[in-house]
This record gives sequence, C-alpha cells and structure tokens, in this order.
Amino acid sequence: MKLAVIHGSTRANGNTEYLTYRAVPKEKATHIYLRDYQIQPIIDERHEKNGFQDVYDDHTKVIDLMLEHDVLVFSTPIYWYSMSGAMKIFIDRWSQIMRDPDYTHFREELGKKKAYLVAVGGDNPHIKGLPLIQQFKYICDFYGMSFEGYVIGKASKPEDIRNDQKALQAASSLIKEY
Repeated sequence: MKLAVIHGSTRANGNTEYLTYRAVPKEKATHIYLRDYQIQPIIDERHEKNGFQDVYDDHTKVIDLMLEHDVLVFSTPIYWYSMSGAMKIFIDRWSQIMRDPDYTHFREELGKKKAYLVAVGGDNPHIKGLPLIQQFKYICDFYGMSFEGYVIGKASKPEDIRNDQKALQAASSLIKEY
C-alpha cells in the first residue's frame, strides 16, 4: 500500500505536523506540503457555456501525486472550526478537476482510496472540531472513499501538542497500512 499525507498547514514544523508524523513518520509515506505549491482558488464556471477555463498552477501536479497512492492522510490545523485555507482551496478545486477531460478517472480513482484525518486546534477541538470531521466524512462519501478514522489534538502555542498524550497515543495507532 502506498501512503500519502497531504499537509494543509502553512507553518512548517508546527503542532499539526508533529502529530501527523506520529501517525505517519516521514520515511513511511510521501508527504505533500500544500504550502510548497501554488494553487489558485476555484472560480466556479461549472455552468458557463465553455465550462472551466484552464488554470496554470500546481493543482494537477498535486492531484497526480495524490492519485499514485492508495491511502490518503489529510493533515490540517483547525482554523475557525474548519480546515485550513490551503486545504480548502485544494479540495474546492476537485470540482474543477472532475470536469477536466484529462481526469475523467478522478472520481473513480478516489473511490478506491482509504482516507484518514489528523487535525489540531486550540479551542476545545474535541468538540468544536467535530464539524470538520463530519465535513471530511461527507467529502469521502461523495467520492466513495473509505473514511477510516481520525485523530484530533489540542494545541494553541508552538509545541503544545507534546502535552496532549492522548492524541499522541491515538496518532501512533491510527494507521495500520504501512
């Protein structure tokens, strides 16, 4: 099984990455850091006569890399009770990629994958992060992906996640694929 982690944090070496590396060590998977790519927000042209216009950015590079893997781990800080902006922009563009003639296989391919989520927040994340979990569940359901599990960590300041022993333990046993 090939495993990929899609990191949505804009901060390198932050709490979310630390918890994610507990779930999936760097050497055990392909780690894709969205902050290293230029991905434009979606311009919704679904109902335009000519459909979506081409966008010249790195979105398809990340899609191609993601599609090479069987298991996907989405890693995001909890920002305003949802996923990071970088993660949201990346996933929003899936509406466009599904209509791209070069990616007619996109939905079918996602349907073959397992998905996990690692999220870290500071404001009572085990309760207030639950809508984010539900959101990922709905995304997975739409594409037919199997949502296998999640871990939520609590951290507000740099390195706070090191104090959340429950989340660190849960992350260590989250994924059995590798």
